[in-house]
Amino acid sequence: MSKIALVTGGSRGIGAAISVALKEAGYTVAANYAGNDEAAAKFTAETGIKTYKWSVADYDACAAGIAQVEADLGPVSVLVNNAGITRDAMFHRMTRQQWQEVMDTNLNGLFNMTHPLWTGMRDRKFGRVINISSINGQKGQAGQANYSAAKAGDLGFTKALAQEGARAGITVNAICPGYIGTEMVMAVPEKVRESIIAQIPVGRLGEATEIARCVVFLASDDAGFITGSTISANGGQFVV
Repeated sequence: MSKIALVTGGSRGIGAAISVALKEAGYTVAANYAGNDEAAAKFTAETGIKTYKWSVADYDACAAGIAQVEADLGPVSVLVNNAGITRDAMFHRMTRQQWQEVMDTNLNGLFNMTHPLWTGMRDRKFGRVINISSINGQKGQAGQANYSAAKAGDLGFTKALAQEGARAGITVNAICPGYIGTEMVMAVPEKVRESIIAQIPVGRLGEATEIARCVVFLASDDAGFITGSTISANGGQFVV
C-alpha cells in the first residue's frame, strides 16, 4: 500500500508540481485547494489526483478536510504545507486585514493543518512534514512585511516541531524557494522579470519541478536523518 501525501495549495503552481512529483514517486496524493474550482477540476482530469476544497486559515475546516481525505484514502503520512497568499503593500499603507489574511494562511495554516495530523503520525511512529517557506522569509522584502514575517515564522515552527517529532519518527523540514517561473511571476512585466533574474547568480528563474524534487527527497526514507533543516532553492540569490 502506498503512503498517503496531502499537499495544500496542491492544484496550481508549485503545489501542482509537488502533487504530480509525489504521485510519480509512488504516493497516493490528495491536493487541497481554497477556491479555484475550475483549475482544480482541470488538474484532477489531467493527473487523476483527487482534490479537496477548504481554507487552511480555518482550523475546523482543516480538521474536517483531513478527516475526509483519510476516510477516502487512508492515514496521511506526508504533509506538504504549501498553500500561501500575498497581500503586498508598503508597511505605512498596509491594513490590518492585509496583515491578518497573510498570517492566517501562511503561518496559522501550518498549525491548522499539522495539528490534526500530529497525533496520528506520533501513534504510527512515522511522519513527514514539509513546509514551503520563501527566500523572503530568510532575507525580508520591502512591501512584504506580512509575507516575510509569516514565512520566517514557518521556519521557527519547523525547527521547534522537528525537535518534538524526532523521537516519534517524524521529520519536519522546510524549503525556501527563490523566484520560480510560475504563472504569477511570468505575468509581471518583462523588464521586472529581467531585473529579478539579474539578481540570481545562476541567471534564470527556478522551475516548479525543481522545488518538487526537493519535496520528494525530504518525504523519502532516504531523508530520515534530516530534520529541522531548510533547503534554500534560490539559484544562489541568498546564501545562508
